[in-house]
Amino acid sequence: MVSLKKRHIYLIIMLVLIGVFHALGGVRPAMNAVAGATLALRQGLGKAAALFPFSLAEALCCLGILILLAWLVWTVISVCRAGSGRLLLLWRRVSLLLAVLLTLYLLLCLFLGASYRADGFREKSGLWGKPTDIDSLYETTARFAEGLRETADRVPRDGEGRFAASLDDVFSRSPEIYRGAEAIFPFLKLEDREPKRVFFSRLMSRFNYTGFYFPFTGEANINVDPPPCLIPATLAHEMAHQRGIASEQEANFVAILACLEGDDPLYLYSGWLFGYVHLCNALYKADADRYFELAATLPESVKADLWANNEYWARFETKAAKVSEKVYDTMLKSYGQELGVRSYGAVVDLLIAWYQAGMLDR
Repeated sequence: MVSLKKRHIYLIIMLVLIGVFHALGGVRPAMNAVAGATLALRQGLGKAAALFPFSLAEALCCLGILILLAWLVWTVISVCRAGSGRLLLLWRRVSLLLAVLLTLYLLLCLFLGASYRADGFREKSGLWGKPTDIDSLYETTARFAEGLRETADRVPRDGEGRFAASLDDVFSRSPEIYRGAEAIFPFLKLEDREPKRVFFSRLMSRFNYTGFYFPFTGEANINVDPPPCLIPATLAHEMAHQRGIASEQEANFVAILACLEGDDPLYLYSGWLFGYVHLCNALYKADADRYFELAATLPESVKADLWANNEYWARFETKAAKVSEKVYDTMLKSYGQELGVRSYGAVVDLLIAWYQAGMLDR
């Protein structure tokens, strides 16, 4: 059994290392070095995790929860039976939990936090979005509406006109969707494997998550419960994280870029739709009349997809979802991403810059 003295030393070491990481958070060369090293490790872990037909990340999370619950029951029973030594025993158990949590947090800082503070897509690509006028926003949104009109009839649809591609097709085609984007930006190159479907997808929806990247297994994990129209773009988003794109705004943009630079109709349509959602939300806030003007030009099938998606997520506007978003927002800000969850909206600036550079109509 580890002595309390050794455990105290370990806790101090963990706190010091975490403090050093945050102290060096603003030193870009240091963060680039850590992010580069851990990215290679994460991608190696991703290759190993691909050997499992299920989400290893989800299995580990479930196992961790079960172990924690069993540990709590064991601790309560042991402390109640300890008699006069119960306070010492309680601290021994609590210090063990603290050691585990601090270790996991330090690993999270190294495996993920460093990437938030290292050079991102904009630094590597030279493409910088910046605030623009309403006309530029309108023109870019109009181009995405046009893209939807061009591709809406190229995807399978059900009797109500909604996107009805099979998930098997969506997932099986995913390893090739980044080839066009890689040709433009070689730093995105990666040997891809199919993302993993999350078994407890409905539970993810309750916490307002469409997917997640798990750095300890290198897996892209996808919530497959929502309407399928945006699932291809969601796959592309989580696969962007596998490439070291940590920022949510940049991962959204890279996902749209990957979808539109390919020739797969499922991903083309989902990419146009994903970009349109971000752009039209911004346009609605800036000029509602112009928003309604463009919305009226959409095919009924696209409107059906948007309605189905909105209706689905409206069911999960709960306290749990708000708490989950707040926790994630706090985590993003702790890594220096000042916009937090709001950074999802900043993808609009990158889309406008991409459109104005003439890259959408090459």
